[in-house]
Amino acid sequence: MVEAVIWDFGGVFTTSPFEAFNRYEAARGLPHDFIRTVNAANPLDNAWALFERAEITAEEFDRMFRKEALALGQDVPGADVLPLLAGDVRPRVVQALKACKARGLKVACITNNVRSGEGAGMARTSEKAAQVAEIMTLFDAVIESSKAGVRKPDPRIYQMMLDTLGLAAADCVYLDDLGINCKPAAALGMHAIKVSGEAQLLADLERTVGFPLLG
Repeated sequence: MVEAVIWDFGGVFTTSPFEAFNRYEAARGLPHDFIRTVNAANPLDNAWALFERAEITAEEFDRMFRKEALALGQDVPGADVLPLLAGDVRPRVVQALKACKARGLKVACITNNVRSGEGAGMARTSEKAAQVAEIMTLFDAVIESSKAGVRKPDPRIYQMMLDTLGLAAADCVYLDDLGINCKPAAALGMHAIKVSGEAQLLADLERTVGFPLLG
């Protein structure tokens, strides 16, 4: 019996930043998925990890990410990457969140984010920031890596949410667009859904909770 749905934010409620990364790479003649390759190198202590744990400033991230990119053969300032993070809101996923709430399920969000842009969604415009802020008001609980000082896939951040909700892992569904972030949730006993697209997300979640998500 599902009692809570715990959501990632970027790549779930919004279009994936990976799409923006790829557009940037194509425009500058960089190898496909180069930014993700930089992020995957030394994933616990690289510029991305430190910034998501709020251990470095945006200026330090800019320099450190560029150094890591240069070590892999390309010149990419971190300051170029940050504007690519905020995707476009997916209204049908927001509708699914509201359907879960209407059925009495707890809804929560665990997001890896950085202190850049506006709000939890790292928006670059006031319009997008307002959209994200409205979604955030719907959650019963939110944990942001940049505020908690711990980030996914560290198992502690998932346990923090379980403690906050007062639920066992087996009572929860977890959604994330990164498999590496789904694994700790599954290891704790949550039903983890890896999000590869909007339609797949809605179909898998509807099958798991057992009721229609869209009117």
